[in-house]
Amino acid sequence: MESTSRRQFVKGAALAGAPAIRSAFSQASPNQQIRLAVVGFRGRGRDHYRAFARIPGVRVAYLCDIDERLFPGAVAEIESLAGYKPETFGDLRRLLERKDLDAISIATPDHWHALQTIWACQAGKDVYVEKPVCHNLREGRKMVEAARKYNRMVQAGLNRRSDRRTQAGVRFVREAKFGPAYRAKAVVYRGRTTIGRVQESSIPSGVNWDLFLGPAPYRPYTLNRFHYGWHYFWDTATTEVGNNGVHAIDIVRFGLAKNVHPVKVTCAGGRFVDDSDQETPNVQNATYEYADGTLVELEVTTLPSPSFGGVQMGEFFYTPQGYVTSANRWSTVLGEFTVRSTPDPASGVSNRLNNVSFPQIAYKPGPPIPDIEAPEVSHFQNFIDCVRSRRRENLHCEILEGHLSTALCHLANIAFRTGRKLTFDPAAETFPGDAEANRYLTRAYREPYVVPDQV
Repeated sequence: MESTSRRQFVKGAALAGAPAIRSAFSQASPNQQIRLAVVGFRGRGRDHYRAFARIPGVRVAYLCDIDERLFPGAVAEIESLAGYKPETFGDLRRLLERKDLDAISIATPDHWHALQTIWACQAGKDVYVEKPVCHNLREGRKMVEAARKYNRMVQAGLNRRSDRRTQAGVRFVREAKFGPAYRAKAVVYRGRTTIGRVQESSIPSGVNWDLFLGPAPYRPYTLNRFHYGWHYFWDTATTEVGNNGVHAIDIVRFGLAKNVHPVKVTCAGGRFVDDSDQETPNVQNATYEYADGTLVELEVTTLPSPSFGGVQMGEFFYTPQGYVTSANRWSTVLGEFTVRSTPDPASGVSNRLNNVSFPQIAYKPGPPIPDIEAPEVSHFQNFIDCVRSRRRENLHCEILEGHLSTALCHLANIAFRTGRKLTFDPAAETFPGDAEANRYLTRAYREPYVVPDQV
């Protein structure tokens, strides 16, 4: 059933001819100004409006947040940067009614990403949406469907894809310049201090707590569940796997050119050391198996940990010659084995198998990874360029790519929550015959904030 919220801003006539919905910009001259709104800007959203405000031909015309206390500082900053004052909205539904709005940039908590993206597509707006693109796997597929149905440019905020050295490393791996990659590993060691325990309290003046919770179950207000603290609760977050692990696992998938889901997944971990209100784990180790036999691992922790191979957040692609790594701005490491050829000193008899089993191993720098000789285009600029060109294929991380990478995070979390190895059907995006695992593919939505079956 169509939700009340959707009906409130998407006109019946527009829905009747859904593919014909257009923003004010989509039929205009390439030189026309793009009017954009940033939605959610206490944290990462500040980077959004600062970046967009500096792009020629873009006007950050609107700011939207459920915490009106944030408006004065952000409006003043944009006025200082760009020389104009954006208008402010507390409810995205009202903002999307604006006919002069071309695109929105979403930096709200994870549990809001899908519904806000779908609403924007239905209203004829292009979308930049932060990682992880959604709160559960089904939502990601619905976002792809909405982008296709309404012909919208939807960029996932997996911005490492716009880094030229990352593009060079990925090209090097894909071209098998150091041998074919049969296995890859992503690691994320990002320390976080405990959030401790806090009591329920009154909702601060200027905060729309009901709208903040949106699709999530209603919970009494606590500071730990609000700004950034929402990362530590299942209702609103996707664990550190979805928060930062998605960046690393996305580059692994990008390098391996895996445009399908894996067929098996396991994930062990837990919440260690910490005594706080936090629900989500602070250690997770996931393993994915693809139909062609390729193995992928993801290791994530927020506890103190030494770097892995010289990186605290990065990727390793293993080949017969050694490995390719994002360490040192992408480099290679050659592994050389030296087998002794001398006979056993005691008997004088050749001991070939023993020699082969215990070789000397030396690691040294491998061949350099060539740069890509082209100007670097930021993830934000790439989105604006595609809003102008209407060429979805030129987006550095189109929503389907964002869905496939974010799905790896959801699969890891589902395996963790069920506590066992899972078999996944990549085509159906379900766990065959596994009701417990399938239950985590979606969520129970709180009316009227419902992601519909038909977008």
